[in-house]
This record gives sequence, structure tokens and C-alpha cells, in this order.
Amino acid sequence: MSETSQSERRAVRLRRAKFGVCIAAAVVSVLMGLLVLAAWRNDYLISSDKGVTTAEVLSAGRLRSAVIYVTPDGETHNPKVGVLYPTNLTAGERINVEYNRADPDLVRVAGRDVRVALLPALSVIVVAWLLALPTLWILTRMGRRRPSTTMRAL
Repeated sequence: MSETSQSERRAVRLRRAKFGVCIAAAVVSVLMGLLVLAAWRNDYLISSDKGVTTAEVLSAGRLRSAVIYVTPDGETHNPKVGVLYPTNLTAGERINVEYNRADPDLVRVAGRDVRVALLPALSVIVVAWLLALPTLWILTRMGRRRPSTTMRAL
């Protein structure tokens, strides 16, 4: 194999690696943006036809908390996806919730909105690029180095 074809292959691999790193960081950024947009949309839907009631927290977790509540029409609701913005809840706690009256399974903790999702989303984007940029720098430096030549025995 000639030295030229090896260096061309190396250059192609490095270009692909840099492209992959950029795509990965961009995909993470876009997904976080979509997450914030979805949270904003849910908030808009809740605010456009808002009902307020008291709910009991059945289970609490960092990412999902289950609640049960009764709407003024007497129906009990236990949304399958849980409550939006569930941080700092504890099982057995009674909390005020806001829900969409047309879709009572769309519910959030009262007083919380999309602003709660902004900092975590921005943090993930920053971390993704803080990992991607040094990786791109290293790959670029690797591309500038000449491939080592091997000594051939005569």
C-alpha cells in the first residue's frame, strides 16, 4: 500500500470523525430545543383552558412523578405520563396543579412553567459542545501531523 493512499484514508477518517462529532453535538442541541418547545406548547395548552385543583403525589422521582386528582365534574385523573415539572415533590404530598380542562391528563405543578426546563436544556447543550469542541480540536491537530514513516530494512 502506498504512503499516499494511507494518508488519504487517514484524512478521510479524520474528516468523518469531525463530521460525526459535529452531528452528535448538533443533534443533542436540536433535541434540547425541541424539548423546550414541547414544554412551551404544553404550557400554552394548559394556560389556554386552565383548571386548578389539588392533587396527591403518589410517587415522586427526579424525572417523573405520578399524581391523582379530582376535577370539578367529579372525575378522578391519574395521568399516565405524570405531572409536568415534577422536581422536589415527595410521595404523599398534596400540591396544587393546573390542567387543561379539555385534556385533564395534561397537568403541571401550579406555579411552574417552561422556565423550569430552560436551565437543564441549556446545560445539556453547553456540556455537549464543551465535549465536542476539544474533540474537534484534537482531531484537527491529528490531521495536521504527518503520518510517521516506517523504516524499511534493506
